[in-house]
Amino acid sequence: MLDKDYISFLNEIKNKIKTAQIKAVIKVNEELLRLYWDIAKMIISKQKESKWGDGIIEKISNDLKKEFPNMKGFSVTNIKYMRKWYLFWINSPQVVDEIFQIPWGHNREIITKCKTIDEAIFYVNKSIENGYSRAVLVHQIESDLCKRNQKTINNFDKKLPTLQSDLAKEQLKDPYCFDFLTLSEKYNEKELEDALIDNLTNFLLELGHGFAFVGRQYRLEIDGDEFFIDLLFYHIKLKSYVVVELKTTKFKPEYAGKLNFYVTAVDNILKDKNDNPTIGILICKSKNNTVVEYALNNINTPLSVSEYKLSKELPKALKNALPSIEEIENELEKIEVNNESH
Repeated sequence: MLDKDYISFLNEIKNKIKTAQIKAVIKVNEELLRLYWDIAKMIISKQKESKWGDGIIEKISNDLKKEFPNMKGFSVTNIKYMRKWYLFWINSPQVVDEIFQIPWGHNREIITKCKTIDEAIFYVNKSIENGYSRAVLVHQIESDLCKRNQKTINNFDKKLPTLQSDLAKEQLKDPYCFDFLTLSEKYNEKELEDALIDNLTNFLLELGHGFAFVGRQYRLEIDGDEFFIDLLFYHIKLKSYVVVELKTTKFKPEYAGKLNFYVTAVDNILKDKNDNPTIGILICKSKNNTVVEYALNNINTPLSVSEYKLSKELPKALKNALPSIEEIENELEKIEVNNESH
């Protein structure tokens, strides 16, 4: 039987190999992108010099595919993307190194879906920072993460050290888009909470990178009195607990007082000496920004208030009246059988 020392030693070797594999993949990706950059630069330069039109790209594509049959990426479409990518970034040399750190598919999505350089830079940096898959990146762009990161109302500048304040603000959104939920038109907070927990993976994705789920209706006991937090998270990067309260109505000043109470209680009961101050996030149906600013002005804990939106709201009565996917498929099969028999 192998002893613990050997197993520990073997795990160290395995981790070294995995790290080297990851570095190798990153290096291969970077070299491929630099190749694409050089190809685009050469083609654009030659087109200007020789007045070649875009028709030359098809010839280049065919010749490259013949010469390098085992290499992908030399389709007409992809070479046109190389040109577009190069022209998009050529006047922003300060970020060129960053674009080589994300996959080609990510680069294509960013230059296709982003309207400005600043917006594109935002998503390049977020992809590097959070390790977005392409699907997650597309979701974040299509849900306007860039704009939603800039609109939150909070008191973090006053209640947190600058470094933590800046990092905390990066985690916030306004509004939060719960486009994965289907609810009745007149839903209550429990139904909203139930739906978010049923779709916890999507909810965590919308909250952002680094949120770890701790509990729902998290119980706190204070001198014999019980209180229940809607949702409690721990943020790995911030090293702090995050209290999330949900309100299906417009923001009221008393909501900030209740959230302040919960944050203070978590600081006193759960927070460890190595943890940073607990943060509170209130997510409500709508808000008057001036009222929110007044409400947060003299609050002693770091709080943020955001709205949410449901982009796929559907009345339950209507939902129940609609056929399921299975029922639709069964009906289509019946039609096909009937057509074949005639």
